[in-house]
Amino acid sequence: MAIRIDGKALADKVKAQTAAAAKGLLRRPGLAVILVGNDPASRVYVTGKEKDCTACGFLSFEHALPEDTSQETLLGLIEELNRDPQVDGILCQLPLPRHLDEAAVLNAIARDKDVDCFHPYNVGRLMAGDPVFLPCTPAGVMEMLREYGIPVRGKRCVVLGRSNIVGKPMAMLLLQQDGTVTICHSRTPDLASLTRQADILVSAVGRVGLITADMVKEGAVVIDVAMNRNEAGKLCGDVDYSGVEPRASYITPVPGGVGPMTRAMLMKNILTAARHHQVRND
Repeated sequence: MAIRIDGKALADKVKAQTAAAAKGLLRRPGLAVILVGNDPASRVYVTGKEKDCTACGFLSFEHALPEDTSQETLLGLIEELNRDPQVDGILCQLPLPRHLDEAAVLNAIARDKDVDCFHPYNVGRLMAGDPVFLPCTPAGVMEMLREYGIPVRGKRCVVLGRSNIVGKPMAMLLLQQDGTVTICHSRTPDLASLTRQADILVSAVGRVGLITADMVKEGAVVIDVAMNRNEAGKLCGDVDYSGVEPRASYITPVPGGVGPMTRAMLMKNILTAARHHQVRND
């Protein structure tokens, strides 16, 4: 039976460490969150991040904008936040309404306040192996592997999903820890033949029941990044948990696995940004 990786407990530990470290700063770190429109899921995510800021002793500034906000107005707000000395991190909650240019919005965020690690500069630093910030979800996965003493060096790692937010940076972080990495996606033929080779399998596709027991190597570490709802409306990931658990050595649940770690690593990035700003301004 697999060991269940408790993301919630680890996230609480990371946030406690972050809160303790923040007490040594000259001022409280600050996060500005921009929410455009009334998407219920986005509202839940934003509320959760604001609670995390409170738990870490950070300031939190919410900017809730109407659905019909113009590109000009949104970019103007971002420019104001870029100049605000109380703001160390800026987070624009995705997805944005369709009339807005997502890439232009994310690129407008100052690279030293890009705590989501979406700006091309920070993506480039990550690719070069010299990151300022780490993308939150992949960084959370790596923290889990470290906490549970799961080695990456020399292991065959298979990542399902090629998004800029999870799949690509996840593969890069595993590669930088000397894993041998394969990225799979919707056009990959005979997916099961590759997943069965994985010592570490990370799934970030967003398809209920995608990973079944016959696709998993005996003793593999299975990390389920996805957050879906099944036909009954229950939260679940890509992995058939009950079927895969007996074959795996370690496995993350959904919910309670990677999700809490994503938010905890965001807090670490805000702390990193605040440290840089305070050193620069001293």
